[in-house]
Order: sequence, then structure tokens, then C-alpha cells
Amino acid sequence: MKQHISSCFLLLLTGLLLFSCKSAKLSDAEEKQRIGEYYEAAAIYRKVYTKTSPKKRDLRGYIAFRMAECNRLINNTARATGAYMNALRYNYPDSIVNLRLGQVYQKTGKYPDAIKYYEAYLESNPESVLAINGIAGSTMAPVWRQNPTRYEVKRMDKFNSRRSEFTPMLYGTDYDQLYFSSSRTKDKEAQVSAITGLNNNDFFMSKKDERGEWQSPVLLEDPVNTEFDEGTPSFSSDGNTMYYTYCSQDKEGHRTSEIYISTRSNAAWGAGTRASIVKDSVTALGHPSISPDGKYLYFVSDAVGGYGGKDIFRARVIGTGFGTMENLGPEINTPGDEMFPYARDSVTLYFASNGHPGMGGLDIFKATLDSTGRWNVENMKAPINSMGDDFGITFEGNKEKGFFSSNRNDARGNDHLYSFELPTITIHIEGFVFDVDEYPIEDATVRIVGRDGLNEKVFAKKDGSYQVELERDISYVMMASARGYLNQNFELKTGPEEKNETYIVDFFLSPINQPVVIENIFYDFDRATLRPESKEALDEMIKMLNDNPHVTIELGAHTDRKGSEEYNERLAQRRAQSVVDYLIAGGISTDRLEAKGYGKSVPKTINKKMEREYDFLEEGDELTEAFILELTPEQQEIADQINRRTEFKVLRTNYNLY
Repeated sequence: MKQHISSCFLLLLTGLLLFSCKSAKLSDAEEKQRIGEYYEAAAIYRKVYTKTSPKKRDLRGYIAFRMAECNRLINNTARATGAYMNALRYNYPDSIVNLRLGQVYQKTGKYPDAIKYYEAYLESNPESVLAINGIAGSTMAPVWRQNPTRYEVKRMDKFNSRRSEFTPMLYGTDYDQLYFSSSRTKDKEAQVSAITGLNNNDFFMSKKDERGEWQSPVLLEDPVNTEFDEGTPSFSSDGNTMYYTYCSQDKEGHRTSEIYISTRSNAAWGAGTRASIVKDSVTALGHPSISPDGKYLYFVSDAVGGYGGKDIFRARVIGTGFGTMENLGPEINTPGDEMFPYARDSVTLYFASNGHPGMGGLDIFKATLDSTGRWNVENMKAPINSMGDDFGITFEGNKEKGFFSSNRNDARGNDHLYSFELPTITIHIEGFVFDVDEYPIEDATVRIVGRDGLNEKVFAKKDGSYQVELERDISYVMMASARGYLNQNFELKTGPEEKNETYIVDFFLSPINQPVVIENIFYDFDRATLRPESKEALDEMIKMLNDNPHVTIELGAHTDRKGSEEYNERLAQRRAQSVVDYLIAGGISTDRLEAKGYGKSVPKTINKKMEREYDFLEEGDELTEAFILELTPEQQEIADQINRRTEFKVLRTNYNLY
């Protein structure tokens, strides 16, 4: 995060050290640092450092540390790291140099080095929350990077320039306008800030066109923009009030940030006026976020009595004024900096922090208020967060999409705008409803009932297809039905994984008015004993009968043409009874089942499915002995096998109804 983000506000807190031996130029650097002109201070410190003899170790260590602090605050991490290392080499007496080295190494993704310096700092400051959380973040960051969340993040080059862009905020009932701050300018003579080395920031705005495409951003020509710094806009729910951070400049003293309010009139944002949150002009305030219900204004301050660094506060909105400042407490605030709050609703707050365990620099966090009034804070992890500064998030209403700012992958440390979106998880169940000959049943219906409350009836299309959208990690019961067919049920539990999934379930419905072959029923040769491989098919029969509790059926066994009729009928009867006995053992009532041995008296008639399977047979062919004898020996064996079958047919559909 470039420190020009509401520059004067972000750079107020630098521990100023006393040193007795100062040259004139060194005193110039110290004065620049005192009033917050860190960019110019860093440049002067660098010149003084090069002119200072290495023999003056204490002075060199002092200058190196001060130079490092200024570079850190303007986000020149590379120079800050080198300067801190020089301070350490010259035995700078304050152990804070180890903490700072841990922070800058963490910010560049050098996590083992960061941990080393955090641990060195803990030797003299064993209770340091910043060092403890720094180690935790440096340990977890590689894991988060290897296992990112499902958010998709894209750099928005449509909005970005060679300068900096930050703190986007969506506006409008359709979220079709985006406001943000930027230091870009067409004025070649624009004054460069002594604080950051960049131009002051103004508001820019982009709109969507009629096709929903974002247009190139334009400078907001309204009076709300001034020669000074404006940033971090937040809008009331009616769209008529803008709260924002405003920084004027005082050549004689500290740069002070304040919260200003602008009102929209005649399609323009008027000149801002100071929000009366505090009476004094010394306390720095910034980064306002108005709650959607308009009851509270959240903001950041360095007010006395906080937890260290910058804290997030809120104040109740009372008419045109504000109530007492309320610190959000230790669950939110740390000894580090908590900034850029975004009140999404009454119980959800997003903010940026370098004090909680993170990936480096500022990370974006989500805080949820529970029923006890306690904030539960979670890191948004990669890819929302990176080893750089990530902050200033805005959402498109209730959708898990929007924009944020980050300086990731920018060698100069400039901030740019990124989009994010959590892709919707789509879980479907789809398939076909066929008859047993695998032809679609176009008037079929599929009803699905789920533990999540889903109770939906879907009509199959002409091709027999259907599709239903489901939720993850839910149990469902499905039933396919059609006039003239038996029902078929299916149970499904969707997986808990956060990923798109499509389950395929095809139904094959048995007709009520004609026999149906039970596939894969096998007996021992010349006996009625069922073979073990018949179990799966018979268990499916039990399920079918349970799915259709008002049906009674006949189990009919058929043999081939070989052997006498009397022998084949007796064998077939025993085989049919074996199937009935299995079904009874499986819990089917005896009075729902009849066994019938047909022997070889009812040859099979070829249907469409068999015609597709056997090229020497046609639909309607009856596999009589005379027909079979006209076939080749190989074809005769196939025909005999087709005749050897077990079938069921429906006898009644009103069992136990009356």
C-alpha cells in the first residue's frame, strides 16, 4: 500500500527518537520526518548516510534506522530492508529493528527470514503480539498460497494506470458505478507530494455501458475534488451522501487527516464539509464507512487509549452529528494498524490489518459479530490476500464479487484495482427416463425431495432427459414415474466439497402390461439353485417391489427348446419358486408373489432392444424351435440363451389399497 492512501493520515505514527549529535542536514531530515514528509526525509537521510564515516557507528546506525522507517512508510520495501540491515550491522540499540526486518521480509514473501527476525525480537520482547502473529502468519502464508480459496482475482487494467489507484467503492442501486482514488494526472506541472513523492489523489469514476461493460474512468469534475488529498469514499444507502477522507497540508506542522461529508445535488458532488466527530483538530480520522442502515459510521483513528497503531472505531449517527467514538475492541484491533473498514451489514465488517496473522503487509479480514457481541475474525487468505498490501474491499450488494486494491506484483509499490468473484457452485443431477428397452419416456416425471427442504417435480423432455439443481452435502430421494409403468426410486447424497458437480442418474421403468426379463439371473446347470452372481439383480427386484408397494407380480421361468416339455416345466417351476423364496427372505410378502414355470412353451418374441443387439434378429421374430433350426449353430446357441430367461409381470396394482 503506497502511503499516499490518505497519506497524511496513514503516516502519523512514527516513533521519533532523540539524538544529541546532529548536523544541519541531519536536522533537516529529522524535521521532514517530524512533519510527515517521509519521501523527502528518506532522500536527505540517504545523502547524510553516505557522507557519514563508517567509523561513526552509532550515528550511522541511527541514520540507517531513520531512513529505513521513512522508506517503509512510503512503501519502498527494498530500500527499507537494506537500511534496516545497515542499522543492525551498526548495532542500532533498539531491538525493534528485528521486528521491522521480520515485517519487511514477510512483505516480500521471504517467510523463513521473517520468522528468524521475529524470533530474535521475541528474545527481548517475549510477549510481543506483532512478532507472535508475524510468525503465525509467516507459517500459514505458504499453506494458504498452495491451497487458495475459490475466489477468482483479476487485475482490472481498464481502471489502472502507471500511477496508483486504491479504495474502490461501488455506487448506485445497480452497482453500475465505481468510485476510487488515484494519483494519476495530465498536469505535467502538478506538484509532487513531499510525503509520498507522488501527486495528490483525486476521485475518479467509471460507469457501465448499456452492455454492462465498464468504461474507462474519468476524473470527477465535481467540487468535492480539490488540490489536496481525497480518498476512501463511502456512500449512504440513498446515494445522496458521501463520506470520505480529506487531507489538507500545513507547511509548518503535521499532515492532518479528517473525515469530510459531501452531498449530491443536481447530479454533482458538492464541496465537502468536516464531520463533527471530535472537537479537536489534532486527532486523525479517516477511512469512513457508513453502515447500510445508516446508524453507524465506522472509521479509523490514532486516538489515545487504543490498542496501538491505528484502530477502528465507530460512532452512532445522530441527525447531522455523531455520538461518542467507540473502539471496536481487541478482537478487531491489535498493536498493529487496522484500517479501511467496510460495513457490509449490521454484523459483518471487512477491514485491513498488519497486526493479525497475515501473508505480509496489509491483509483483508472478515469480522462477524456473534450473538454474544463478540467479533470473530478470519483472514480472507489467498488469492484475495498476497505478500503485499491488500485493502479497501467493496462488494456488489449481496453477491460474492466486487473490487479491492493491492500493490502485489508492482515493483514501485503502487496500488492498483483488482476484481474478485466467488464462482457459484453448481450441483446438478441429470439423466434420462427410459423404458426397459432403453427408449425415452417423454411423459415421465421425476420427483426429488431433499433434507434441505427441496420438493420438486420435473417433467422429462421428449428425449426423456431431465435436470435438477441441488445443494452440496445434502441427502435426496428421487422417484421416476410414468403412466403405465412401475415407479423407480433412487437415493443420493451430494458431496461436501466446494466444487461443481454433476451426478448422472438414468431410470429404466418397467411396463405394467407386459412381461419384463430380469437380467443376470443364473442357476446351476440343470438345477433350480440360484448362483451367487444373481444376488444383485434379485436385490434390485426387492427394491422395485418396495418402491411399488401396491403391486403383485408373477415370477415366470422359461427354458430353451431342449428336453421334454414335462421336464422343462418342472425345472422352470422350481427355478421360479427359488426366485420367489429369495424375495420372501428379503421381506416381500408371500401374497404379493406367484411362481410359474413355463418351460419351453412360451418362446421369446424379439423386441427393439434385442434387434439392436443381434444383427441376425428382427423385431417381432418369435424364437420357436422351427425358427431356431434355420439359424447357424452359433446363432442357435444365442437364441437358446435368449429363451432361457426369468421374467416378471404385474398381476395387480391395488394390493392393500382397499
